[in-house]
Amino acid sequence: MSGVSVIRSARIFFMPNDCLIPTQRVQVSFSRKLFSCRAKFDSEIDDGSVNLKVVSPALLTAEKEEAKAVLTLFLKKQGLSNAIAARTINKSDLFINHLLLRLHLIHKSRYLVGRELTTLEIRDALNPYLESLFEEHGTHLVHAVENFPNRSIKEKTTTTVPVSNSTIDTKKLRAVSRVSELGPTGKLRPQILYLMEHGLKLEQIKEITRKFPAFAYYSLEGKIKPVIEFFLDLGVPKSDIPTILNKRPQLCGISLTENLKPTMLFLETLGVDKKQWAKVIYRFPALLTYSKQKVETTTGFLYEMGISEESVGKILTRCPHIISYSVEEKLRPTAEYFHSLGVDVAVLLYRSPQTFGLSIEGNLKPVTQFFLERGYSMEDVGTMISRYGALYTFSLAENIVPKWDFFLTMEYSKSELIKFPQYFGYSLEGRIKPRHAIMKKSGVMLLLNQLLTLSDTDFDTALKKKMNKLLPKN
Repeated sequence: MSGVSVIRSARIFFMPNDCLIPTQRVQVSFSRKLFSCRAKFDSEIDDGSVNLKVVSPALLTAEKEEAKAVLTLFLKKQGLSNAIAARTINKSDLFINHLLLRLHLIHKSRYLVGRELTTLEIRDALNPYLESLFEEHGTHLVHAVENFPNRSIKEKTTTTVPVSNSTIDTKKLRAVSRVSELGPTGKLRPQILYLMEHGLKLEQIKEITRKFPAFAYYSLEGKIKPVIEFFLDLGVPKSDIPTILNKRPQLCGISLTENLKPTMLFLETLGVDKKQWAKVIYRFPALLTYSKQKVETTTGFLYEMGISEESVGKILTRCPHIISYSVEEKLRPTAEYFHSLGVDVAVLLYRSPQTFGLSIEGNLKPVTQFFLERGYSMEDVGTMISRYGALYTFSLAENIVPKWDFFLTMEYSKSELIKFPQYFGYSLEGRIKPRHAIMKKSGVMLLLNQLLTLSDTDFDTALKKKMNKLLPKN
């Protein structure tokens, strides 16, 4: 954007709880060279004027993208579709500018010393404000945002308008094209070269930027390099860096000293194994971007379910994804469902925490119904899931049904699956069928768990013992 200026000598009415904040002068100026905001708030922040230092266009663009990302995620959490959220962002330049103004006022001391804000600081500064606006405007929030700073918005009705992504696509294209731009030396930008040195291909960097445009504006020395070097020092293999950044490029926007390291220390107090950080980060890099409150909410639920502190640490180390599950919308309803089957929820959470990320309607109930329709009782199903928590993580059509069909040809009682539901975790073609063929040829019958769990040597030994018992005694 070559130049946009918004100057208002009026009141900004759009604040929570009908609080009017008189503003003597608000200037939001975007140009190639600087971003300047001057404001005087009579309440909420302070009574002094805010004079910001010159902010580079690249940093300003990055912050604007970060603000858009925060607003987009917030809108989607309120139930809006991707299309409606995108349309709202596209029509809300004045509100985005307003968010930037608030950001710079809240963190004015940081800018006065020339320090960049991290992704977490931007999110933590804006989310409470967005929450308060949602409490005030409710379902009219979209119109409040799109029509900012017009106060007469609650009377307007929601209308569905075909979404045009042209502006959004243009901004993404601009960010992506920045990845390929050559610097004064005729080479790619230093941060791009650095990323390529650490295993990312140019197309991968572009793909990351398409998903998260702010990534193209992260500085090398201030953001990207310190985080990558920190991960390497933790023992993260260089080959894992591309995967980690592809999963969570926002990590490069997090301050090491003020956010990343304190978050890790906090997680260690909850029992995360510090020797396993390389694996934890690879499995779920987003873990390091969650707030302390979110982590405490999840761990509080685990304690409530009867899991010990030691076990909570092991769960977080093995399955850090559990932090991303909503307690009230996912974890608690799933726990109640398994409890209705007679399952020890604490044991299941410890053995198979990933099961609690599944959909009750889309995954859990269909599997339960499958076994009920084949003659198993609810108690039987509860026993099976208690013994093998991963049972519900398998695809019904691609895994459970084919293995069930073959099981029916194996001449075992159905009760064998209650004793050994781990059967469904073995490869049908690679383990079950070959072992069964050998056993059938030998003319003897092993228990289902013996058939599949024994090593090749022990399997041969067990077959020979059974066969020897069938030989006539002298």
